[in-house]
Amino acid sequence: MLDSQYTAAMAQRVADIRQRMADAARAAGRDPAEVLLCAACKTRTVEEVRASADLPIDLFGENHVQELVEKTDAGAYHGKPGHFIGHLQTNKVNKVVGRAALIQSVDSVRLLDKIDRAAANLDLRQDILLEVNIGGEQSKSGVDESGLDALLEQAAARAHLRVRGLMAIPPADAGEAETRAFFARMRELLAKASARYGPELDVLSMGMSGDYEAAIREGATIVRIGTAIYGARDYSRHA
Repeated sequence: MLDSQYTAAMAQRVADIRQRMADAARAAGRDPAEVLLCAACKTRTVEEVRASADLPIDLFGENHVQELVEKTDAGAYHGKPGHFIGHLQTNKVNKVVGRAALIQSVDSVRLLDKIDRAAANLDLRQDILLEVNIGGEQSKSGVDESGLDALLEQAAARAHLRVRGLMAIPPADAGEAETRAFFARMRELLAKASARYGPELDVLSMGMSGDYEAAIREGATIVRIGTAIYGARDYSRHA
């Protein structure tokens, strides 16, 4: 059983986040309803996620396949969508396709092929985002900006995929102005992709606990927030 003080504190944190999200949207001349709050619940227990699902959180994001499986099977999201937001290994695609409402982290033709094949086997279209390595970091996954058009073209040619938009994580060491410039560039890339492939490319997933307000001001439609909702992660429980 979760401590009542913890759940009360989490409820207050979510209320504060929603207020700050709304303020950032209005400051940019946007409707706050345009921006969804994704709870990034890596390492969080089924009990913690169940408690947060009763709060004004729109969807849940998982970084690890086993956690997505565990929490969906347990009904921890209370009927809200679960997205996969971490690096997806091709040998685990079958466990994610059809289970995740949206796979946010697709970055290669090989992964496109695996997802398309798994979706065909289930006779469904899997919604995906293409992850862009907007900072050009060698240590980070995502397609380089120069390769995005080619990957979009490959994705559009697959019958069992539907590209909904783009996802990115700017460099962690970028300053505030540089981070906002990365977000602005992602908005431009989405507009270009939407003009070419259609208005259903309307999702821009960017912004986390430390920078989600800037992301919203630059056009984010999904912000992925973990520690600002749940508190610091305890990785020892998953060692």
